[in-house]
Amino acid sequence: MPDLKTTPLTQWHRAQDAKMAPFAGWDMPIQYSSILSEHTHTRSQASVFDICHMGEFLISGTKARETLSQVVTHNLTTLAPGRCRYGFLLNPQGGIIDDLIVYCLADDEFLLVVNGARTEVDFAWIQDHLGAQASIADISEETAKIDLQGPQSFEVLNQALNADFTHLKYFGFTRHEFAGAPLLVSRTGYTGELGVELYLGPDNALALWDLLLADERVKPAGLGARDTLRLEMGLPLYGQDLDENHTPAEAGYEALLTSEADYIGKGKDRDVREKLVSVKTPGRMSPRHGDVIRYSGQDVGVITSGSFAPSLGCGIGLGYVRADKAEHNDPYSIDKKRSLLPLDQVPLPFYTQGTARMKLQSS
Repeated sequence: MPDLKTTPLTQWHRAQDAKMAPFAGWDMPIQYSSILSEHTHTRSQASVFDICHMGEFLISGTKARETLSQVVTHNLTTLAPGRCRYGFLLNPQGGIIDDLIVYCLADDEFLLVVNGARTEVDFAWIQDHLGAQASIADISEETAKIDLQGPQSFEVLNQALNADFTHLKYFGFTRHEFAGAPLLVSRTGYTGELGVELYLGPDNALALWDLLLADERVKPAGLGARDTLRLEMGLPLYGQDLDENHTPAEAGYEALLTSEADYIGKGKDRDVREKLVSVKTPGRMSPRHGDVIRYSGQDVGVITSGSFAPSLGCGIGLGYVRADKAEHNDPYSIDKKRSLLPLDQVPLPFYTQGTARMKLQSS
């Protein structure tokens, strides 16, 4: 097994006796106390997450917007500086190579934030298809990423940095400084709660991490809580809910395909053979990744993400089902040893009380 990569915060995690495990080729913290307590704290106050494993690319050049539009599904025509947008990198068959966020830094400069497990694949693909009218640089090793998430996150951030970030709108970002170096602050989120993503140089990551944790409202949270938080919001995880064998339309994201550019995979990205459905159980027993979904005695699909939902007190899951068996209210079930566990199909998000989109008032 190859050596795992480490983040600028790995030694801190180990010093705190965090439970560590391999994730996307990185040595990452899964939990510090318990997934349940970290999940609950994020929903009620604020938590910090080490997300330094993510990849970051810079795309620049006078034709950067036009050229990048041929590679990603994002509608870049309407993406203004200071704004960011979620979308996909596709193969010619419309399958999802990765899901990513594009930041418009300037009219001719874009930041792409990609999944850690796909950084090398994504970079090679984009570099091969970008053409000579724009350049790409992998700045992942020069970039640390800390996510501060929770209803009290902006109060914490404003106090820690002695600044007011309440002007920041959902899927917007701004530039700031920390320790005399650039800091990019964005508001997208993966937990469903109000929060920010903080991009900075790795040499300053520990200092910012410690500064945020000096506030008694903040606790560290690992990837375990991050997974249950995102699943309660119905947000997909690449490698489970998204992959090269499924299109954005199959994953429920056809509404995002608004770009008029002739990007790779266009047209095929609307093909639907299976549909990603959202289900919950009547009790605490939960569906799990790989569980076979049954309908009227037939195997019709598979659970891709499943867990107990701490905020809801029941089991929830996402899974791909044959398109002809994916109509709302179809009675599904999964085998659980000696019994069938019924699944009710429900709309997303599972958890509806998230604060991510709340309007903020300047202090």
